[in-house]
Amino acid sequence: MTERLTPAPPSGELIDSPRFPVAARRELANDQQRRNLQHATRTIRDKRTQAVGEMENWEELRAAGAAIKSRVLRHLPEYLEQLEASLTRNGATVHWARDAAEANRIVIDLVQQTGSSEVVKVKSMATQEIELNEALEESGIAAWETDLAELIVQLGHDRPSHILVPAIHRNRSEVRDIFLAEMGNYGTPPPPDLDDHPENLANAARQHLRDKFLRAKVAVSGANFAVADTGSLVVVESEGNGRMCLTLPETLISVVGIEKILPSFDDLEVFMQLLPRSSTAERMNPYTSIWSGASAGDGPQSVHVVLIDNGRTKALADPQGRQALRCIRCSACLNICPVFEKVGGHAYGSVYPGPIGSILNPQIRGTASAVDRSLPFASSLCGACTEVCPVMIPIADLLVHMRSKVVDAKQAENKGVHLPHAEPAMMKAAGWVMADHRRLEAAQLASKTGGKVLGSFTDHIGALPWPLSKWAGSRDTPTPPKETFRDWWKANRVEEDQQ
Repeated sequence: MTERLTPAPPSGELIDSPRFPVAARRELANDQQRRNLQHATRTIRDKRTQAVGEMENWEELRAAGAAIKSRVLRHLPEYLEQLEASLTRNGATVHWARDAAEANRIVIDLVQQTGSSEVVKVKSMATQEIELNEALEESGIAAWETDLAELIVQLGHDRPSHILVPAIHRNRSEVRDIFLAEMGNYGTPPPPDLDDHPENLANAARQHLRDKFLRAKVAVSGANFAVADTGSLVVVESEGNGRMCLTLPETLISVVGIEKILPSFDDLEVFMQLLPRSSTAERMNPYTSIWSGASAGDGPQSVHVVLIDNGRTKALADPQGRQALRCIRCSACLNICPVFEKVGGHAYGSVYPGPIGSILNPQIRGTASAVDRSLPFASSLCGACTEVCPVMIPIADLLVHMRSKVVDAKQAENKGVHLPHAEPAMMKAAGWVMADHRRLEAAQLASKTGGKVLGSFTDHIGALPWPLSKWAGSRDTPTPPKETFRDWWKANRVEEDQQ
């Protein structure tokens, strides 16, 4: 079959996603996906624990990484000017983009100037954020993803669901089925007897991508880091596809968020230890590509860097919220999050899912949409994400901070009028009960009695009337315990005292 362009999803699909509770309920119904996620996230985080445990100075490295990124954010304008000057001195052309539309227009114009009708792409969160693939295809330019997981997502007409492993919601059998059904539509088909062995799947992808690498005139990349003093861009990856994209084409266009800056080349020492261990649980990533503009006879001869804002300066204006911009996209917070493990990335309505996405998206996109307003509440606030973050972003604290901003935004829309809400009344009632031990004891007695009665029929409570339905409708509510803590304490404490 001949190649054709990948059908582009409807524009604005992500930001128009349903609120997180609605999307999460939909994703929870996918039993296979939940099994895939549980297996993958637990495997990754167990390996990460081992990799991090080998480092006696891990906490010092985390503190150093946080300090470096915080310094960048405090002096971002100066570092951006230094980066532009360094890149220009190295022979690269720097473009500035205020938003997604401007960034996409710049990239499309650059590709069209080459006369090419296709590009090969390195895995890039920034290009996914601005929906560059869709914009390119609307202009008649095919964008071929070359990262294996991104290729799976693209061929499956799907959306990424994880920062590091975009196809984490797929298992090997599903990947084989996607390759057999779709790969031949866009180039070299897989062997007809393809099985689901990882090595054979990887070989099928390698053969499919080989001709695209060899004929491509233009490549599009992101960057993990942009070094201000040397004008160097850095991409870390594990397959070698990035190296092919960054060296073979004549034109290289890199789309980079303005927060990706590191002040000096020496700072890479810290992050090249933090990132691999936090993301893939490796001591060292297999491929690290560093380029500093154009060099005669070596690699792309036309190098462009598009520095995008797209809401980042808005986040930078919040002294507390700006800490989210320290993120190095390692995905450790996703892999440890009990909520993400159950619902996956699609429920978040963004290419940045999980705990970091829940604070980053409402800052860079605002809180106008229903999905962005719901994201800060898509967490149990267990704090595990804060503990594993390699650059010490206080994610749990920022979730609370963003919740308050969402509430303030709603109040501003209502012109300061406090609409009736059940939670304040319930908290006030709970405070009244707990303010006097006699009232608390009476409430516990009633709860214990109810637990004994209900416990003889069921071990959980089903539907409840409003406003309790908001709680019971989304979780299994256990019946009240037949014994209160006071009862337990009296019985066990007395026995210990007597001993």
